[in-house]
Amino acid sequence: MNPTLHFQKAQRIERSLAKLPAHLVEIRIEAAMLAATHWLNASLHALHATGESTDVLHTYMLTVNEFRRLSAAHHELMEMVAEIEDLRPVNVRGDTPGAEAAAERACELLARVRVMAQAICAQVHSG
Repeated sequence: MNPTLHFQKAQRIERSLAKLPAHLVEIRIEAAMLAATHWLNASLHALHATGESTDVLHTYMLTVNEFRRLSAAHHELMEMVAEIEDLRPVNVRGDTPGAEAAAERACELLARVRVMAQAICAQVHSG
């Protein structure tokens, strides 16, 4: 998938996410993870760290060496997406204390991922 399609999917997911009430923790975390992954893939494609036929589905599914290789392209983006993914198992599988705060954290990270991804792609296209 090319960066433009990743952007469109991420933006569509974020529009839906913005409509969700705070108590829908599971869906908010899932949506933040999905959108962040699209922003990450757009950035990795723009940086030529991955080809358009290769998308990161989940950072935790990458081998250690592949995670390190992609982190060399943009360490902060990889770490933020990984942090969102780390919020999923505990907070998406039940009524966990602090789940709303976890969803807020996922959304905060998503916002930072979006800003970075947009800057990366804009810089690549202008340079």
